[in-house]
Amino acid sequence: MLIKKPDAIRPSELTPEPVYLNRRQFMLGSAGVLLSAEALAASPFSTREKENSWQEITHYNNYYEFGTDKSDPGENAGSLKVRPWQIAVDGEVAHPRHYGIEELLRFAQEERIYRLRCVEGWSMVIPWTGFPLASLLKQVQPTARARYVAFETLLRPSEMPGQREHTLAWPYREGLRIDEAMNPLTLLATGLYGKPLPNQNGAPIRLVVPWKYGFKSIKSIVRIHLMETLPATSWNLANPAEYGFYSNVNPAVDHPRWSQATERRIGEFFKRPTLPFNGYAEQVAALYRGMDLRKNY
Repeated sequence: MLIKKPDAIRPSELTPEPVYLNRRQFMLGSAGVLLSAEALAASPFSTREKENSWQEITHYNNYYEFGTDKSDPGENAGSLKVRPWQIAVDGEVAHPRHYGIEELLRFAQEERIYRLRCVEGWSMVIPWTGFPLASLLKQVQPTARARYVAFETLLRPSEMPGQREHTLAWPYREGLRIDEAMNPLTLLATGLYGKPLPNQNGAPIRLVVPWKYGFKSIKSIVRIHLMETLPATSWNLANPAEYGFYSNVNPAVDHPRWSQATERRIGEFFKRPTLPFNGYAEQVAALYRGMDLRKNY
């Protein structure tokens, strides 16, 4: 599918790459955190592929809390209030606590630009601003019983019209194994193109797991719960035959209703071969050594 760019995009909507990578200081969000040029250096995991435009990334979204059409989140997410905002981090941890979003934004020394490939049936290259989830988990000190990390999205039907429908069992839930969660590629994203996350992209803070299909990267997180047993996840509950717990990008395993061997990059006409683990095999394949990735899809 081709996304047509408007004839004119306001300059304020775009931050050119040389600007957001090389500014001496950058103001991030309402917390007023000053990020140094060193902090905004590109992550070593960043791809050299051309990133998609702000218009493409913010106007073609899956976010069922705001509707099932790709344009619905951009049209409906303005109703979401993202301040104040807190995330509970609890469960199998030594120091459970609540974090305000301003405090999370002060992980400034760990903020990086991550220009990552992301796949949701189509694909994009997105310049996220964020920090590794592991940085947060280390603060609360997972116990020896913490084998999984469960995530939960905000439940607020008054501001999220899709939650008034029965598309899924709300609130949205996702989960990772603890070793997946601690991988340095697993991010908590707070920004996009060097600017605070737009609501339709998961404001004010979301998960990014770039070697998995997009529905694993839960948006607008309000709870992170460490646990010993496998957590329930929304799409697996809705249709376990089609959506497994792991949901790694695996071109050799077809979805029951379509092939996953190819993908379409937004803004391009032709499809391209899908890469195992979305091209991040070097960083994550060892997590699944010895596993049957057809059975554990």
